[in-house]
Amino acid sequence: MIPLILVIDDDITLNRLMVGQLNRMGYAAAGVHSWTEGQNYLQQHDPHLVLLDCQLPDARGRDVLPHLVADYPVILITAFGSVKEAVVSMQAGAAEYLLKPVNMDELQLVIRRVLDAHSMKREFLYLKEQVQKRKSFMVGSSAALKEVEHMIDAVAPSMMTVLIQGESGVGKELVARELHERSQVANHGYVALDCCTMQESLFESELFGHEKGAFTGADRQKQGLIESAEGGTLFLDEIGEITPAIQAKLLRVLETGRFRRVGGTRDLTANVRIVAATNRDLLAMSREGEFRADLFYRLNAFTIYVPPLRERKDDITALVEHFINNHDFSRRVNKHLTDKALDKLRAYPWPGNIRELKNMVERAIILSGDAAKIQPEHITLSPEISPATMPSSSRKGISLDFDELPTLEDLERNYLNLLLDRYEGHRGKVARALGISERNVYRLLKKYDYMEA
Repeated sequence: MIPLILVIDDDITLNRLMVGQLNRMGYAAAGVHSWTEGQNYLQQHDPHLVLLDCQLPDARGRDVLPHLVADYPVILITAFGSVKEAVVSMQAGAAEYLLKPVNMDELQLVIRRVLDAHSMKREFLYLKEQVQKRKSFMVGSSAALKEVEHMIDAVAPSMMTVLIQGESGVGKELVARELHERSQVANHGYVALDCCTMQESLFESELFGHEKGAFTGADRQKQGLIESAEGGTLFLDEIGEITPAIQAKLLRVLETGRFRRVGGTRDLTANVRIVAATNRDLLAMSREGEFRADLFYRLNAFTIYVPPLRERKDDITALVEHFINNHDFSRRVNKHLTDKALDKLRAYPWPGNIRELKNMVERAIILSGDAAKIQPEHITLSPEISPATMPSSSRKGISLDFDELPTLEDLERNYLNLLLDRYEGHRGKVARALGISERNVYRLLKKYDYMEA
């Protein structure tokens, strides 16, 4: 992806010069001349970097910086006389600053350095999040959780195909990752594919790859995820959503270990372990003709059932303590739940499972403010989303119930909550479902207190 850079500078000549130079460097650049124009641009676009003048006709860089640094790396452009202000702004979160007149060679070096640093930061935060997800699933000592760990230990060393079953939000992808980490191919690739977010043609190309000229736009050969996971693990999430045509081709992979790229005539070897997950009843679907019975029995060679949180309520206390201890603000004030608050959690059915519990704890931390104790009144649950009213995993529709006519914010908040539960907090999947960027999903999460602002 070509990085998009926004230049906000009221010096028309310099603005035009920088935009032209950036485009020649291989970036996609756009220029605006005021903070108002910059805000309008950011409503419609999602740049990778912002170049910001310290003195705009309608704002000072230092004043608008807080509106930018949470979402974008910012390089300040300043005249010599305002270097002190630029340094203060860097302390407030700016990544770098450049002096006017801007040296174009220096501009290129600074931009490359800032983009590389931001990319490394995002990768670190992503890996940190994945580590925390793994830890949060394994927290607890209930008999139900110990059974899952026993099953993982039993099958992980083999290359047997595994089917992971369980409701949305229970941690199926974490089980798949754990299977890989404990397997004999842990030092090889782990590749995950969500089966319910792509059209059939795109899904087939993503999974099997394609040859040059296989379809319009296929201007080069592309390896599929089966090849990318060579020697390792391929995780197919929501396997119950794939079409009959893909089911047939996946069955061939499992039976023969062979496949073909889209548009290809030569068989390739699938040297990969397949782990699949679903929240649907594949046996019932196979009886109704919605899922191939032969594929189901191939996938069902070894099944791990991940219990919902309501079946492992003994783990709620440990999970809550884990989420509190890993929350920066709560560590500073030594937060903890009162016994009555814990009783309230144990009485709730948790239709959204661990993801819903984590979101609830983070909201309670915010609502309790500086108080050390989290009381029952700080716990906001979702009575409109219960096992009786949740959309069935076998239905294609979505249902949200309200006691009164909901506001637009009510609809937005509850639909976001439903998607977070369905996709186990995966921002990319939620973004695709909503048809917006991951950055806008992040803003929604902050808006509705799913994380610290």
